[in-house]
Amino acid sequence: MGTTKAMILQILVALLLHSGVIYSYATTYYNFEVVETPYSRLCSNKTIMTVNGQFPGPTIYVTEGETIVVVVANKARQNITIHWHGVKQPRYPWSDGPEYITQCPIRPGTNFSQKIEFSDEIGTLWWHAHSDWSRATVHGAVIIHPKKKDNYPFPVPHAEIPIILGEWWKNDVQEVLSEFLENGGEPNISDAFLINGQPGDLYPCSRKDTLKITVDHGKRYLIRVINAVMNTIMFLKIGGHNVTVVGTDGAYLKPFTSDYIAISPGQTIDFLLLANQKSQNYYMAVGPYSVAGTFDNTTTTALLEYRTTPSTPSPSSPPLPTLPESNNTLASADFTRKLKTLTLENRPINVPLNPSTKLFFTLSMNTLPCPNSTCLGPFGDRFSSSINNLTFDQPNISILEAYYKGINGVYRGDFPGRPPLAFNYTEASVPRELWVPANGTKVRYLDYNSTVEIVFQGTNTVTGVDHPMHLHGYSFYVVGSGFGDFDEKTDPGSYNLVDPPLMNTIAVPVNGWTTIRFRADNPGVWLLHCHLERHLSWGMMMVFITKNGKSPSTQMDPPPPDFPRC
Repeated sequence: MGTTKAMILQILVALLLHSGVIYSYATTYYNFEVVETPYSRLCSNKTIMTVNGQFPGPTIYVTEGETIVVVVANKARQNITIHWHGVKQPRYPWSDGPEYITQCPIRPGTNFSQKIEFSDEIGTLWWHAHSDWSRATVHGAVIIHPKKKDNYPFPVPHAEIPIILGEWWKNDVQEVLSEFLENGGEPNISDAFLINGQPGDLYPCSRKDTLKITVDHGKRYLIRVINAVMNTIMFLKIGGHNVTVVGTDGAYLKPFTSDYIAISPGQTIDFLLLANQKSQNYYMAVGPYSVAGTFDNTTTTALLEYRTTPSTPSPSSPPLPTLPESNNTLASADFTRKLKTLTLENRPINVPLNPSTKLFFTLSMNTLPCPNSTCLGPFGDRFSSSINNLTFDQPNISILEAYYKGINGVYRGDFPGRPPLAFNYTEASVPRELWVPANGTKVRYLDYNSTVEIVFQGTNTVTGVDHPMHLHGYSFYVVGSGFGDFDEKTDPGSYNLVDPPLMNTIAVPVNGWTTIRFRADNPGVWLLHCHLERHLSWGMMMVFITKNGKSPSTQMDPPPPDFPRC
């Protein structure tokens, strides 16, 4: 940061401290200016929303347990919110970020100072916009280092490299959103995938901008991968190298070796790369996994370059590694099943063994009638999506504010704990009369410190598809998964209650099920949704309200003085 910017930021922080907007116990302050920035990719130019003019946005470095303040100044022409994906925000949902769930948007020309409190998260998380489709360009990495330097439960890496997978449309992404919501069909597919903002040299006009990762022979590197892609689970592979997976979603894993990774939108994966191959160039290749609808079936690349001497030249065009086929469901599911939590003395595993609240949530694609059957969904209808056959209606005031102030009429508290109708959820052809959902703005209350189990059941209404489900305010243990309809009598017998992965985003397999468990010890308003952006736009979301406990330390904190107003 230049001297002038640093001085301005110091003055701003001093003023905010004086006004009480920034909290004196925060240790680090960041300035996020949301601006419109000219950007060129794929032989085209357009203006995109960015933070501080950077795409991807700035990386936030913190130490576990630290509290920071991010001053978000909206200098663009569109509303914005910022979500801290995977950060639990203990007792403080006011900075969580989803539009009209925990806050009204930050309007153009206004500021919001977000207090971000880290607790037990470690490793890699990320931040992104949580309003409309702005997260396509408004996102960045969050790196959480251990309190004691290099105190990793794996060999200390020579260097750490954040990798953000993204997606690029030549058209304005908000126009893509508006068009498919209006015509009722699917969104136009993207024109490219990205690695750290670069499409890779398999796309036109991109060779000179391909990301290059330089390594030294014999050294070990910690690669921190974030999937910021809007609508697709991704496969990643590095030619000629296996990797050792050591973390996901801000938690450590039992290390395992693999020649590829599968990563859902919203998820992070940390792996170690040992540079022990012949000193030449290798491709890092990233391509899609998808089983339904239209999708961008292209491959983006980065170059892994060994530092070589003139006597050992590297080929300029290395062979492309072979990724799993784009419809290889087993490759995606099998990788996810290898994730297991690493038990440490200061990070014990605490899986709820006898959950007090058991929920069964169906995840469905749906259709809604369209006047004169003129929409672009199946049979001329309009696409929708639902949880327990309820498509979420977004209110025009935040649910958190309505809950805190006791404002009536914004939402109802009767979100169903089971679907309204049981049927063969994954049969080859689900009758069309089961395709149409109800709609409403409903929440589900949780008692403080209750233990919760959710069985996510994918359905084949309209079509079956994977659903990466993300829960705000919590991490959860993924205790089981399978294909077909969940069997309440037999499937719990296969649960992993010893070392299940601790995650905040999990891909429910196509026409399958996944079970998660967590303790509801974080009072506040917390969103649950599919992280495929088109499914979120169609209504696949719901809200939990965790009630306050009895003591002050188990109750939600009050709102900040500069909380955005609708």
